[in-house]
Amino acid sequence: MSADHAHDEEIDLGDEKAPAAHGNTNGDDSLLPAPASAASPASAKPRTRFSAAAIIPVWIVLSSSVIIYNNYVYNSLDFKFPVFLVTWHLFFAAVGTRVLQRTTHLLDAAKDVHISRDMFVRSILPIGLLFSGSLILSNKAYLHLSVHYIQMLKAFNPVAILLISWATRIQEPSKRLAVIVVMISTGVALASQGELKFDLAGFIIQAAAVAFEASRLVMIQILLHGLKMDPLVSLHYYAPVCAVINLAVIPFTEGLEPFYEVMRLGPLVLVSNAVVAFLLNIAAVFLVGAGSGLVLTLAGVFKDILLITSSVLIFGVEITPLQVFGYSIALVGLVLYKTSGAK
Repeated sequence: MSADHAHDEEIDLGDEKAPAAHGNTNGDDSLLPAPASAASPASAKPRTRFSAAAIIPVWIVLSSSVIIYNNYVYNSLDFKFPVFLVTWHLFFAAVGTRVLQRTTHLLDAAKDVHISRDMFVRSILPIGLLFSGSLILSNKAYLHLSVHYIQMLKAFNPVAILLISWATRIQEPSKRLAVIVVMISTGVALASQGELKFDLAGFIIQAAAVAFEASRLVMIQILLHGLKMDPLVSLHYYAPVCAVINLAVIPFTEGLEPFYEVMRLGPLVLVSNAVVAFLLNIAAVFLVGAGSGLVLTLAGVFKDILLITSSVLIFGVEITPLQVFGYSIALVGLVLYKTSGAK
């Protein structure tokens, strides 16, 4: 089973507690929008009872399971409609978060978030549009590029965030950040130079996805500054918006074919696939409260390295020494960025 067309739906750890950077994801990746604030309301404190050592392996297993399962759907079951699949996940998450809100305390923090109609139109909707654009583009990229190469390209996200932050003057440039930008850019460039199956169309699509994701995160800082949302609360508010936007886009990107092909998959595959993705989002909530920004950053780096290593050992993907060298440089820059206090 090839890993070349799987996609990863998860929270980018850079979006939580550590300096802003994912996920869908995109990010995911990271599939979720970043919370507007790293801080969590007092009502979310009971979640910290899980230690980082306990929750990080669970998060890594679920993250890997999402990729493997999606790869199975795309390749083994020959369902080549990533936008449709992500839209289904978002609808499932929209319903799932509302069920959790009524049956558990996981979304008690939503009581502290008050969103007026004006805030929805001026803030939530524009951010949702950027998030949908990021999702659509990043998932399309998996139809052209390998999983390991996309993980390497995601390291460029902090650079895009910094450049947009500097352009919008919400952050001032510094020599330290400039060095980090050069390090990550150089590392990603070397990794691209070493990619054996480089595809220009896929590269452009992924670059556009990075631009959308970075714009989304900067927009969150500008429009929702001070509003406290943990990952699950963010999902609660954004999933319905993004699901509707994506549903409107599907006819123009994938046509009506996925609506016919989905009957071939059957309800068991559809529901179980969405459940795994939803469990990953729940695990991310506990993960955010379990460790410091550095711990979460290192967990994310370890997960990315594990994904790339798995691509080589399990799926037989070829990675050149130049890619390893370039990605190592980018990872060092990424860790420096996450621990530099940049916002």
